[in-house]
Amino acid sequence: MKNWGRLMTAMVTPFDEGLEVDYDQAVELAKILIKEGTTALVVSGTTGEAPTLTSDEKTQLFKALKKSVDVPIIAGVGTNSTAATIENAQKALACGVDGLLVVVPYYNKPDQDCMYEHFKAVAEAVDGDIMLYNVPGRTGANMLPETVARLAEIKNIVALKEASGNIVQFAEVVKRVPKDFLVYTGEDGTTLPSLSAGGYGVVSVASHVVGLKMKEMIDTFLSGNFEKAKDIHLQLLDIYNALFMSSNPIPVKAALNMRGVQVGGLRLPLNTVKPNVENELSRCMQALNLI
Repeated sequence: MKNWGRLMTAMVTPFDEGLEVDYDQAVELAKILIKEGTTALVVSGTTGEAPTLTSDEKTQLFKALKKSVDVPIIAGVGTNSTAATIENAQKALACGVDGLLVVVPYYNKPDQDCMYEHFKAVAEAVDGDIMLYNVPGRTGANMLPETVARLAEIKNIVALKEASGNIVQFAEVVKRVPKDFLVYTGEDGTTLPSLSAGGYGVVSVASHVVGLKMKEMIDTFLSGNFEKAKDIHLQLLDIYNALFMSSNPIPVKAALNMRGVQVGGLRLPLNTVKPNVENELSRCMQALNLI
């Protein structure tokens, strides 16, 4: 079983005023997240604005974080091209990363057999541990539990980030895979329900602002105090919802900036947070004494 911990953060990529990657601020943000309970960092994923980062920027980001922090770094390398995904994975592993996040190919809309062959080819081409990433709302294709189970038989495919939002599908995955295969939810609002269904943890966006509370909720659940864990879960629902009122990572970057953790703006096609979203974020964070 991999030691990536239960509270992984899908980290934003800080930009400076010119929308260039701010590597120093990325390191500072990583240190803040670790202090607030993050056990591993997923870098250059959806939340990290991977589609608008260059290959060189990703490489420099991986190297800067590996040099500066002591938690596992999981590199987002997946694309809708198997060959390009393999190339990205090899470059990331050369930077010393501890794992690879590989998303279901987007736009192509592969069927289940195509998905299996894609991930199998990537796994066979690289010497690194792979976390599958199922997020049908973004890719247009849903990887089914039986496909995950087939892939879990491949030695270096060790985990899944399941972001379908379907807790029944999540539970079916847990039922089918080996016990040492780690199933994480990719939906903050299902962190507690997924734990109750046998999930291992969460790859979180909300941990940027409520990491300590999420850690407390997870630890409380694991200790058997289900009532207190439920209370924390309900307390966090509003901020979970606010962070996804518009396309991720628009709200979470706004929330961090409001907290005084400067992460800058966003590259097009993403743009400035809307006033209604900003107002709701402010209300939620004030209610949690975060600002």
